[in-house]
Amino acid sequence: MTHVEVAPEILRWAVERSGKEPETLTRRFSKLNAWLDGEAAPTFKQLEDFAAATYTPFGYFFLTAPPEEPLPIPDFRTRRAEALRKPSGDLLDTIYLCQQRQAWFEEFAREEGLDPVPLVGSLTRATAVSDAAQTIREAIHFDLGERRQDRTWTEALRRMIHQVEDAGILIMVSSVVGSNTHRKLDAGEFRGFALANPLAPLIFVNGADSKSAQMFTIAHELAHLALGVSALSDAEASAFPDERTERWCNLVAAELLRPMTVGGERRGSQRAPAARISRRFEYAVLADMQNGRTTYREAMYLLCCKRAAAINGLARRWGLIAA
Repeated sequence: MTHVEVAPEILRWAVERSGKEPETLTRRFSKLNAWLDGEAAPTFKQLEDFAAATYTPFGYFFLTAPPEEPLPIPDFRTRRAEALRKPSGDLLDTIYLCQQRQAWFEEFAREEGLDPVPLVGSLTRATAVSDAAQTIREAIHFDLGERRQDRTWTEALRRMIHQVEDAGILIMVSSVVGSNTHRKLDAGEFRGFALANPLAPLIFVNGADSKSAQMFTIAHELAHLALGVSALSDAEASAFPDERTERWCNLVAAELLRPMTVGGERRGSQRAPAARISRRFEYAVLADMQNGRTTYREAMYLLCCKRAAAINGLARRWGLIAA
C-alpha cells in the first residue's frame, strides 16, 4: 500500500481552510492526528478522500508550504473584526467560481459582439448621491410605482433581480458554495461582492441573508459597478463607515431604496437554502453548448450540475432542445 508524504503544515492548513472542527474530521480519518504530527502518512486513497472532505485541490498536498490565498478583490467590509479575519475557504471558493463564470461570459460576449454595459464605470464618488441613485434607477428601470405593488420582500427581490439582469448585469444568489449544501455561506462574514467588467459585470449576493438585506446588497453593489470598482462588501443600510467608497455606496443604495416599503414575510421564508444562477448566464452557457462551442463537461461545471440529464433539463426549459 502506497503512502504519500505530505507536509503536516499543509494538512493543518487544509483543516483550517475547510472550516470544519478537527474532531469532526478525526471521526472519519482515525489517523489524522498522527498525520498532523508527522508520525504517519496517508495512503493515496486516504489523501484523495481527505482532499474531498476538506474541499482542497488535490495538487496542493504536494506543496512544501501552504499557499498564500489573499482576497482576489478589494475588501471593503465595514466590520473591523471581519475585515481583519482571514477569509474562509467558502468565501474564497465562491469568489473563484464567480470569477471563472465572469471570464467565460466575457469571452462569450466578445464572440457574440455584445455591447458593454453603460452603467459600469459611468460615475465617480464626486457624483451627487441623488444623481447617482437616479442614474442607477434609470439603468435598471427601477420604477417605484411598480415596487409598491409587491406584497412581500420575496416578490420585490425577484422583480429587482430580473430588472438588473435585463440591464446586462449577471446576478448570482446563493447561500452555499456552488451547489454543495454542506458548505453554507456565513452572512456574518460577507453579504455580497461586485466584480466590475464592462462586458460581464457580476454581482454575488449571500442568499443566507434576509430578503430585504439582499435587496440592499444588490443596490450597494450596483453603486460599486457604477464606479467601476470590484469589491467585497458588508453592506448595511444603517452603517456609515469611514471608508469613503463604502460610505458613498451605502448612501446611494439607501437613496435608491428609500421610499420603498413592502409587506412582511411568513416566518422561515426569509432565507433561501438553494443555489441560484444568473438567468442571463445560464441561457448563454446552454446556448453556447448547443452551438458546440462549450462542452457538456464545461457547462456542467459552470452551472453546478452533476449530471448531463440536469443540463438537458435546463436546455429543454429554455426551449433550446425539444421537450
